[in-house]
Amino acid sequence: MRVADLSGPDAAAVGSLVRAYLVQTEREKQTHLGEPFVAERLPDRYRDEVAHPARAYDGAVVLVAELDGATVGVAVVQDAGEAGELKRLWVDPRARGHRVGSALIDAALDGRDRPLRLTVWDWRVDAVELYRRRGFVPVPSWDERPRLLCFEWRATRGL
Repeated sequence: MRVADLSGPDAAAVGSLVRAYLVQTEREKQTHLGEPFVAERLPDRYRDEVAHPARAYDGAVVLVAELDGATVGVAVVQDAGEAGELKRLWVDPRARGHRVGSALIDAALDGRDRPLRLTVWDWRVDAVELYRRRGFVPVPSWDERPRLLCFEWRATRGL
């Protein structure tokens, strides 16, 4: 687990992992929400995240996970005012089952003294359970999209 160098060799790997995340998300939205999705074409709003992650994630902390010398996971932590926001958590399907997702979340939480929030689609049952196991709790939604759940993690003090 480490912070990505988006000005160097990590940019392509992060772009590729984020692209896989976004393609999977768009496929799922087509299945569960009936939203149109054409083959592997992503909406233009995601172009910078894939092609120029350094620009898209300027000011964010981008974490990458490696397994056997390959970059297999990504997580983006952005400042969202009084809390941070965990976005684009993705583990290559071939690396799942090796606790990469848990390690990325733990790295995102390490040393935090402010809340960290996230959104997740309700059909992503495994992800919801992972977030709950890592200490995230459901909170009222700040997003109007149907079926999108909001969670927050807060640092425990005085223990």
